[in-house]
Amino acid sequence: MIKDQNIIQNRDNQFSEIVLMIRRTKSTVISMANTALIDLYWQVGKYISNKIAVSEWGDGVVKQLAAYIEKNTPDTKGFSDKNLWRMKQFYETYCTADEKLSAVLRQISWTNNITIMSRAKTEEERSFYIMLCKDEKLSSRELNRQFDTALYERTMVGVPKLSPVMRQIAPQADQVFRDQYVLEFLGGKDYESEHAVKKALIGQMKHFVLELGKDFLFIDEEYRLQVGNSDFRVDLLFYHRELQCLVAFELKMGKFKPEHLGQLNFYLEALDRDVKKVHENPSIGVLLCKDKDDEVVEYALSRSLSPTMVAEYRLHLPDKALLQQKLRDIYDSEEEK
Repeated sequence: MIKDQNIIQNRDNQFSEIVLMIRRTKSTVISMANTALIDLYWQVGKYISNKIAVSEWGDGVVKQLAAYIEKNTPDTKGFSDKNLWRMKQFYETYCTADEKLSAVLRQISWTNNITIMSRAKTEEERSFYIMLCKDEKLSSRELNRQFDTALYERTMVGVPKLSPVMRQIAPQADQVFRDQYVLEFLGGKDYESEHAVKKALIGQMKHFVLELGKDFLFIDEEYRLQVGNSDFRVDLLFYHRELQCLVAFELKMGKFKPEHLGQLNFYLEALDRDVKKVHENPSIGVLLCKDKDDEVVEYALSRSLSPTMVAEYRLHLPDKALLQQKLRDIYDSEEEK
């Protein structure tokens, strides 16, 4: 009986390897098909752009081209006159881009490419969202959400408040963490307690991970730490794949206070002693507060001996116009130097 069960288990393992091969191949085929399709759109856009540039084609010719394609390849979709103009715009937008960006363009979907072309205002913003789509593998809906929350402006304007130790052990932390997190998916209402905010985040974990970044893997809420005869609870515990470390989030309803760091430092010490695996890096702590005074945060973090940071959360979409003005002010001040 046991022998038969072992045989069945062994075959299941072998069969699962075949299924994994199939899934990997399907993923590769889809990726290759997307790359080929985007490259086709690029070539068509280039052809149309060149014809119009030398006044060989007028606007009406593109509409005639769309009708000709539909007549001669009736089973081919996506070549309406509107989409043909988009292909021309696509080529003209990126024809001077460097090789790295040109390669990435072909790795993201046509829908996301159109969204970025229509919503991004500058070359830098377009590059930001193109790389984000590649790294985070964003769906169309997720990408639009990042535009709605002004992720680019928040990233450029808000410098993460990190302790010196955190900068030392995780130099890439500036690209991983943010100064402000937008939690508009919680409905925009005011919560009565930290526990209520935490429960709401648990219920919307997919959206929360999208805001944090998809390299964050959720481990548990109220993660139990036993030190001596006492039990302690970490609000939210994650693991970050790139940093290869545990990340403890502590939620605070009010404004940041320096004493909050003492509790977080204690949790990090317990995580490193009792939970962290040998091959993992030191644990990182994030205080997520409803408000903070940046000068107070700077003073508090300057003497912190743990890899910690302080960020704030917003329950409403940010004022994008205000963020854009701040970003313009930064660019203007840099040009004056």
